Amino acid sequence: MFLSFNLFIVLAHVILAVARRSTNRYQNLVANSIPADQRHNETLATRTSLQDKKPQHRSRKTGAKQVARLQKRSRLASKSTPARLSRANAAPTPQPTGPSSVSTTVHITSVTDFALLLPARDGELISDSESDAVAYGTNGSDYQNTFPANFITGASISEASDGSYIQITGCLDPGKFHFAQDDAGGQMDVRFPNGAKCTFGGYGASFIEQVEPSANRFCLRCCASANDQVNCNSHNDKAGCPVAVPGVYDFDGVSCS
Repeated sequence: MFLSFNLFIVLAHVILAVARRSTNRYQNLVANSIPADQRHNETLATRTSLQDKKPQHRSRKTGAKQVARLQKRSRLASKSTPARLSRANAAPTPQPTGPSSVSTTVHITSVTDFALLLPARDGELISDSESDAVAYGTNGSDYQNTFPANFITGASISEASDGSYIQITGCLDPGKFHFAQDDAGGQMDVRFPNGAKCTFGGYGASFIEQVEPSANRFCLRCCASANDQVNCNSHNDKAGCPVAVPGVYDFDGVSCS
């Protein structure tokens, strides 16, 4: 009985020694597999390394400072790239064509005494009559051709304060004249028809006349000097009366539109 007890004690010590040796070997293995500076913080190090692998995104700056910065950039960009300004075509007025002729002379004296260049043939487009248009005057004038009754429905005259031009603008009834149907109109000036002139400036002085049957309006501006592309810009031939010759196109009880 005593021998068995002693044998039990010896075996217990042996088992305990073996267990301690295995534990020391496992601890040494774990200690050697983790760097010394990370042994105390393994979990934090692992999380940090995972976070480092995530894509980084720049945070968008907001607030008053960012708005001010964007506004400053916009101002700088606008200064470095100036906006284009539209310019009127100031090319010289072409020279008059052909000798001066009474049949192609217009004038402006009053709303009841003036003349316009109009198509000579029935149904002729104004754009086609630039070569053969003739002058038509108000009733009582010395012109061979006169306006039909009630052809002019409204008119207004104005002059430049410096005497550089005189103009007449107004409305007409296209049904009273032999215009082509749905004629959008056209322009007469010192070039067309041959020998065209306005008595205000004389032969060679700039003038522009536009008649627009489809818009029920007309305009005539006569300048005092030749090549006046400021007041009588002949290159506005497709712009229409309100642009080429700004003036009155609406009257009491009568409107061109």
